[in-house]
Amino acid sequence: GVHSPYILSTHSPFGRKRILEYTSILEISLSRTEILHWTVFQHTHQMFYSFLASLVLCISQASSFSTLITFDVDGTLVSSSPGWEMGAHGRSFTHAVNSVLMKNDDAAGGTIPQLLEKHEFHGSTDGLILMRLARKMMGESFDKEDAASKLDLMMGTMYQFVSECNDDEVRKGIAPLPGAIQTLETLASYDDVAFGLVTGNVEGIARRKMHALGIYDAGALTSLSKPPQLGGRVWEGMEDKRFLGGFGSDFCSGDIDDPTRNYLDRGEQLAICVQRCVEELCHPDHQIERVIHVGDAPADILAAKNYAHHPSKPKNVSVGVIGVATGSYSVDELRDLCGERIPGVWEPIILNEGVGVGNMEAFIRACGL
Repeated sequence: GVHSPYILSTHSPFGRKRILEYTSILEISLSRTEILHWTVFQHTHQMFYSFLASLVLCISQASSFSTLITFDVDGTLVSSSPGWEMGAHGRSFTHAVNSVLMKNDDAAGGTIPQLLEKHEFHGSTDGLILMRLARKMMGESFDKEDAASKLDLMMGTMYQFVSECNDDEVRKGIAPLPGAIQTLETLASYDDVAFGLVTGNVEGIARRKMHALGIYDAGALTSLSKPPQLGGRVWEGMEDKRFLGGFGSDFCSGDIDDPTRNYLDRGEQLAICVQRCVEELCHPDHQIERVIHVGDAPADILAAKNYAHHPSKPKNVSVGVIGVATGSYSVDELRDLCGERIPGVWEPIILNEGVGVGNMEAFIRACGL
C-alpha cells in the first residue's frame, strides 16, 4: 500500500526524484526488514523499466515503411561547377590508381576530364571509373584482372585521401542545388517513408560529402544503427554518419567495355539499397509497397527501369523513377528512355525542365506524398 501511489510516477524525471525523496524518509522510519523489502522492490521495478526500454528500442528499429525514395547525388541533390575534378573526390581517383597499381604517389596523371571521354565517367560508378582510368594511365601494362582484384583497396585508398581533406576541399566545385536542403528537411517529417542514396560514389566518400555539404544534417536520410551488413564495411571517422543506401563500393561488375554497365551496375546498387531497407529497417510483418528513384541522368532512368524486373525485387512492389532535368540532360532525353508505364510495376515521371528536388511542392507531389 505504501508503494503503489508512486509506481506510475517513475515514468517522469520529477517522479523519479520524488521516489528517491520518499526512499530517504522510509529508510529512517522503517525497520531493517521493511527496508530490505523496499530495496528488493526498487531493484525489481528498475529491471522492469529497463526491459520495457529495451523492448521499445527493438520495436523502434523495425519500422513500417510503405515507401522507399532513393536519390542520386551529382546533378540531383548536388550541382557541379568547373573545377569539380580538382576537389577531394575528383583527385582521389588518380591518387588511388597511382598509389595502388602504379606504386607511385607522384606519378604523372591528370584530371578525369583530361583522361577520359565524358561517357566513360558521367553517370558511371566510382568502380568503373577507377578501372577505365587505370587502363588509360597504365597503357599496355594495364592488367584488367589484377586491377579488378585490387578494386576494394583502391576504393579504400580513395576514401582515405578524401577523409584527410578539409571540408573546403571536399566542397570544391560542388554545392547543394538551390532548395534541395529545405525539401529534405520537410521530407524528414514523413515517418512512413525511408530515404536513402543510390549513387556510384564510394560509401565513405558519399557520407563525407553529405556531411560537408550539410545534406546529412537535413535529417531526411534514414539512419542505420545496426553493424554493416550485406557486404558493407566500416569507414573510419564516419561510423556515426551511416545511412541507408546502395553505393559504388557495394557492387562493381568490372566490365569497362560494355557501356550498359553504367546503368546495370547502378541497378544492382538500387537492389542492394532496397534489400538493406527490407532487412535492416522494416518490420518482418510489413512489406514495402513502393520504391522511387530520383535522378538526372540516363543511367538513373535505366537503372530504375531495370530494377522493376529485377529477380531480387520484393513481390508486388511498384518501382518508379522521378527524372529531374537539373543536370546535363534534357527532359526529352530522359523521357525517351522511360518507355511505357506499366501500372503497379513501372511508374516513371519526368519533371519539367529545371524542376527538381529543390522545387518542394512539385517534387513532393510527384512523390505521391
